[in-house]
Amino acid sequence: MKKLFQIFLLGAALLATATSADHLPYHGEGHVIATPDALEWQDVASMEKGAKIAILEGDLSKPAPFTFRLKLPANYRLAPHVHPAYERVTVLHGELHFAHGREFDRAATQPMPVGSFAVMSPGDPMFGYTEVETIIQLHGTGPWGIDYIDPADDPRKR
Repeated sequence: MKKLFQIFLLGAALLATATSADHLPYHGEGHVIATPDALEWQDVASMEKGAKIAILEGDLSKPAPFTFRLKLPANYRLAPHVHPAYERVTVLHGELHFAHGREFDRAATQPMPVGSFAVMSPGDPMFGYTEVETIIQLHGTGPWGIDYIDPADDPRKR
């Protein structure tokens, strides 16, 4: 299964790793290929403890394309939040339970198994959770950010 996962990821045409600033963002000058073991996972200050991020492409603070991955542990809760730009999510591993709304409601979520894709408009509130470790890939155009519907859910304000 691990080998199949690695083949799937390679087949998804990874664009760049966060190890070299001259590849961020990628503008089509040659090929850049990265395998999952080359990703550098870091804590996410704007999310609850346990979430990890690996930037594949771009500077999230600039008006430019970006691609990143989030690794969410089992039983992770995504509090209701919004983003300032379109969000495009693909589930690469595990399963994300996801919904539109301003209040967290597990029963309102839809399971998104591996291969699922979603697009959310700027300012549309959303929430979700995991039952197993889940890796999602997000891409869009920055600047990127997250604002929680309930400020008490924002770990940056604690």
